[in-house]
Amino acid sequence: MSRVNLDEPRWDQSTYEGRARHFFTTTNPMNLLCTPAQLENARDVVTRYRTTPAVVFWQWINQSFNAVVNYTNRSGDSPISVQTTPAVVFWQWINQSFNAVVNYTNRSGDSPISVQQLGTSYVMATTGALVTALGLNSLVKSLPPLIGRLVPFTAVAAANCVNIPMMRMKEIQDGVTLLDSNGNKLGESKTAAKKGIAAVCVSRILMAAPGMVLPPIVMNALEKRGTLRRMPWISAPLQVALCGLCLTFATPACCALFPQKASIAVSSLEPEVQEKIRALPDAPEVAYYNKGL
Repeated sequence: MSRVNLDEPRWDQSTYEGRARHFFTTTNPMNLLCTPAQLENARDVVTRYRTTPAVVFWQWINQSFNAVVNYTNRSGDSPISVQTTPAVVFWQWINQSFNAVVNYTNRSGDSPISVQQLGTSYVMATTGALVTALGLNSLVKSLPPLIGRLVPFTAVAAANCVNIPMMRMKEIQDGVTLLDSNGNKLGESKTAAKKGIAAVCVSRILMAAPGMVLPPIVMNALEKRGTLRRMPWISAPLQVALCGLCLTFATPACCALFPQKASIAVSSLEPEVQEKIRALPDAPEVAYYNKGL
């Protein structure tokens, strides 16, 4: 048996199917049932890197460790659709506080970020979400209840567009590392960083959409039928269940929209970066970089 390359996903990442299979495996909520002993064993097996049939399974568990811990929060949404001002303020603050951590840990590579940048990102993202949510709440008071239930999604989408770029400001300012097909460093590119961050924003918004759009529609229908009046206790658990079901499929499906190892034509890079790359022997036409998640 040939040795397993644990540094690369098992499936072809140049296709959506391959990326989807990879993320459906690593974000599988059943991995939450793994015991601490199994997680430690997975780390041990991967570290010792023995070529056995079991190594692939343990690699899945090892990759899943961080993903399943943050599983239900990956999209940055709140499972309960709330409309009162104190509730909106509280849940948006909780959401964006967590999002700041998620965006930092899922940035491209090990790009450092200062405490000041962390604080600025946190304040801007939280403030942006709160202003959007409260502003929309005030505008939709005279509109149908369903519109009001969709306000949290709009707020989360807006906050993602602020939170992600701010948490990864270092990449925008200094660029991300470019590599050739053999993993050799070519330089740093701000253009690639912006392209990667834009892709992450799109995938995060789409990731949040099912869990924040479908439950409000279902709850609105149940409210019209009088179900919630007869069984008010069902509201919270039903919304959580619907949100969890949506995230089960939306998280890996949207993570797979764009390759983790993104590519960019050298001709699309900054002129000075192009010049540096073209001066290399056997200069590549395409460069690769880690877009983050």
